[in-house]
Amino acid sequence: MAKRRGLMLDGVLLLDKPEGLSSNHALQRARRTLDAAKAGHTGTLDPFATGLLVCCMGKGTKLCGVMLGADKGYRATLRFGEETDSGDLTGNVVARAPEGFTGVDETALRDVLSRFLGTITQIPPMYSALKRDGKPLYEYARAGVEVEREARQVTLHRVDLLSCDGMTAEIDVLCSKGTYIRTLAQDIGRALGCHAHLVALRRTQVGPFALDGAVTLDALQAMADPKRALLPLNELPAGLAPASP
Repeated sequence: MAKRRGLMLDGVLLLDKPEGLSSNHALQRARRTLDAAKAGHTGTLDPFATGLLVCCMGKGTKLCGVMLGADKGYRATLRFGEETDSGDLTGNVVARAPEGFTGVDETALRDVLSRFLGTITQIPPMYSALKRDGKPLYEYARAGVEVEREARQVTLHRVDLLSCDGMTAEIDVLCSKGTYIRTLAQDIGRALGCHAHLVALRRTQVGPFALDGAVTLDALQAMADPKRALLPLNELPAGLAPASP
């Protein structure tokens, strides 16, 4: 008996990825809920991160390559005083603020954030999926090996300070593809002289798609007809609908 492969569904699902799941795990759960035969997504989120994951079904998967190059928006929470090897709360502390550190000054923070606007240079983190000799960098990192990485240019279109209590700050970032917010947090902490790492990250935008149009996995699975959450290809923003074969 042939194995059932699912329905040939075409469309785009805006998913609000929960914390703790890999992007692929979240995608596959959504695919199974829809009973879709084919699915892909347009850019990975770290397991600890939440927010917008653009899931493409069927013919919609033609968008995946195009959308990988789209600008992305993030809401990030930084904690000052410590830097970790991963750049986020999942890593080990590798540097601390000088003794007596009591928090950052908001004016100083705003000044530092303004320096990151525009085109900047980043060194990709070791805990990333970039490959060296066919192996992801995170595999080297887990083995305690650090390899040389080439600096790359990225563009930050917006870096807005939303709140700051001295020990933590929340920022809103709109950036080009290839930007690592974990690296941005580290670089901000170093510029302030106190170190920093990410404690929360939420993606709010991918190209023309926004988080406020997304559905959670729980809500999707609770729908009587989950397929109603799919955006039809003919209703996608201008220029995104894949050409007919």
